[in-house]
Amino acid sequence: MLENLRERLQAHRPRRVGLRLPEAAVLLPIVDRPEPTLLFTRRADHLNTHSGQVAFPGGKREPQDSDLLATALRESREEIALPPERVELLGRLSDVVSLHGLRVTPWVGLIPPDLPLVPDPSELDAIFEVPLSHFLKDQRTHTDVIRVDGRDYYVPSYRTDGHVIWGLSAMMLVELLAEGFAMPINLFERPPGELLFRPERRVSSP
Repeated sequence: MLENLRERLQAHRPRRVGLRLPEAAVLLPIVDRPEPTLLFTRRADHLNTHSGQVAFPGGKREPQDSDLLATALRESREEIALPPERVELLGRLSDVVSLHGLRVTPWVGLIPPDLPLVPDPSELDAIFEVPLSHFLKDQRTHTDVIRVDGRDYYVPSYRTDGHVIWGLSAMMLVELLAEGFAMPINLFERPPGELLFRPERRVSSP
């Protein structure tokens, strides 16, 4: 499974967002277990923005970051104590634009199991893993319909062990499943099942 993932991501040509926006990057860490898992974080309840939300480790680019991969690795070290040298880079996914106007570049990396990861209590209150099979079986609870600049995005929402994975993280996850695992899933075709319509968003260059 993971060898095919590596080959497919290396052949993938991710899209770039051309808007002039502040930059950020995240890491999608796949844990190399007999049944591979995907690692997520839960943002602390005391935060003013995105409190309690599930996300991948990452954040805004800082001046000292040589590139956006460096941003993703630095943020992962700061947020969950993940040593950059323990990350085997598998590839990059397409840029996405956050609700707050950040251009976010996702990177996919393979990490060993059972690293002594620790959430930074100033930002996070949990680190958890979900088997990739949960997503490959498309065990969504419903689909959020998010209209961006007049176009509908059908974004799956997943619930596992009390955590809800949706929004920007789920959009990145859809591309990982489609491009990395050849799963027949995309953001632009209406799927079966319950739909939940979210407020329309507009993205424009400042």
